[in-house]
Amino acid sequence: MKVFKIIFSMFLLMLVSAFTINTFSSGYDINDVATDFKLKNVDGKFVSLSDYKDAKGFIVVFTCNHCPYAVAYEDRIIELDKKYKKLGYPVIAINPNNPEVQDKDSYELMKVRAKEKGFTFPYLFDEGQKIYPQYGATKTPHVYVLQKGKEGNKVKYIGAIDDNHSDKSAVKVKYVENAVDALLKNKEVTVKVTKAIGCSIKA
Repeated sequence: MKVFKIIFSMFLLMLVSAFTINTFSSGYDINDVATDFKLKNVDGKFVSLSDYKDAKGFIVVFTCNHCPYAVAYEDRIIELDKKYKKLGYPVIAINPNNPEVQDKDSYELMKVRAKEKGFTFPYLFDEGQKIYPQYGATKTPHVYVLQKGKEGNKVKYIGAIDDNHSDKSAVKVKYVENAVDALLKNKEVTVKVTKAIGCSIKA
């Protein structure tokens, strides 16, 4: 009987642990409040969402140097920042990849890429890969549109930038733009979650 109790207790502990891990790894859902971060930018300075006192929200993009999908979206990410930064929704790009797993995504090469492409937004390094699991990002690129409010930065959209990664001219639905446009008009985001298409995060 005692042995049974021990085995049962161990089973319960394993069950609770598994549930806790799965809950954490699932990341944010719509209307969850995103925790702020402090990550190193390519200019050597640290950036937090709280630095943007006048922002109405943020377009947080998990992206990287090497992934063909991420590269295909770079110009569109720059366009998003140029269009929406002045309206209160700046782009904040974060590289979630571990350079020990994918050496093309090192901090030094991030600086090179940002300069080559003329990034108009912060390009931050998720050192130790601590932030992307909180969000639940799985791909590069993977986008989270946040709306700032009294409770904090609430997640209002999660997923892809648009519906065609390979051909900008063939895009029919601009998910991120539609989401931010709705928020700027104080309307509900119609499409809240889409499937992020890209490379798996290298952690």
